[in-house]
Amino acid sequence: MTQTLSTKSVEKSASPFSTILLAGLLAGFLDGAAASVSYYINTGNNPTRVFQYIASAVFGKQAYSGGMGMVVWGLVFHFVIALAFAAVFFVVYPVLFRIIKNRIVIGVVYGLMVWVIMSLVVVPLTKAAQFAFNLQAAIIGMLILVFMVGIPIALIVHRYFAIRKASLVRI
Repeated sequence: MTQTLSTKSVEKSASPFSTILLAGLLAGFLDGAAASVSYYINTGNNPTRVFQYIASAVFGKQAYSGGMGMVVWGLVFHFVIALAFAAVFFVVYPVLFRIIKNRIVIGVVYGLMVWVIMSLVVVPLTKAAQFAFNLQAAIIGMLILVFMVGIPIALIVHRYFAIRKASLVRI
């Protein structure tokens, strides 16, 4: 038996919650993978250190000696943050789309905003080690957040609102 996915079934299954969940989980996975690969290429060290660093925001230096438990905490914090950014984007997207009509441009702007918020506000307020500004690292971080967080979240959220708008037009 062949099953097809119609627009109507997508409309019925897509909810704000499922859209935010998909956008947040995808962005979290892509960002985590890109950060891990970048860290490994730049240092040759085990990429689990990326998630220990994230855990160090709460647990401080103890995160680096806490083994896989701290890696798991880092992953949990990482995905909670990704889901939070997806939820915020979902809420502000209708306003952003009225101002900037291009979903890719919105994603680029949002990715850059995420970098600013994380680098200049969130991380400095945590127990995580603070590093001196490095332009190359900042550019790499911005590019990762634009292409792995901002644009994917924008595309997923745009699809939700486009389907919703199309279904309202048909009524």
